[in-house]
Amino acid sequence: MTVSAERYVAAMREVVDGVVVAAETDVHEAADLIATALRRGGVVQSFGTGHSQGIAMEIAGRAGGLVPTNRLSPADVVLFGGEEPEVLLERTLERDPELANRLYAITPSRPEDVFVLASSSGVNGCVVELALLAKKHGHPVIAITSLEHTRQVESRHPSGRRLAEVADVVLDNGAPYGDAILPLPAGGGAACAISSITGALLVQMVVAEVLCRLLDAGEDPPLYLSTNVTGGDEHNESLEARYAGRIRRTA
Repeated sequence: MTVSAERYVAAMREVVDGVVVAAETDVHEAADLIATALRRGGVVQSFGTGHSQGIAMEIAGRAGGLVPTNRLSPADVVLFGGEEPEVLLERTLERDPELANRLYAITPSRPEDVFVLASSSGVNGCVVELALLAKKHGHPVIAITSLEHTRQVESRHPSGRRLAEVADVVLDNGAPYGDAILPLPAGGGAACAISSITGALLVQMVVAEVLCRLLDAGEDPPLYLSTNVTGGDEHNESLEARYAGRIRRTA
């Protein structure tokens, strides 16, 4: 069989191994930016559209992850910006640079914050514009993207730039052009995407390195406990209180 669970696992392992090796230096650079931001009182602003929203969720509000993290979402323009829900039904919303301007305007950000932006293609107008806005306002930008894919497509942003060309640090998720890694027979395309797995892996690698820096310096990392363990709610709420008004979970 050309397509099976076993073939996917084998192909996935090959991609993952390549990502781990290729990202070593970039993971350390990303961790340096985040650790510096946290020490300055900043938070991590994460964003992704489409399936890349899952990568943003991997960063913000995750058990075992950092508390000073905030997830931006297209839905914020409705929940916090007062726009009509119908705006979210636009299928090409992620291609609209103006969405980024509306999002940034309602985001409780400060200059010391760092932005982590996920987009496997790295070419849609919203994510590129958000990266440009973040840079304009002095924020470091970390990109999680597929270099193989983004180099083969034109940017949909008016500037012609891609996310990887704007970011300070680029974490390559190793996904092929089109994301799917199992080719189908007779030129029938490919199946079974990889970017969500490798994107989540990169996030957790960076978190581990941030914690390494804080612990080595004798600092107490602000980490979430699972809300499904005893004392989890109380622990999390006490830490979230430090960032009231800075992260959406305390809005």
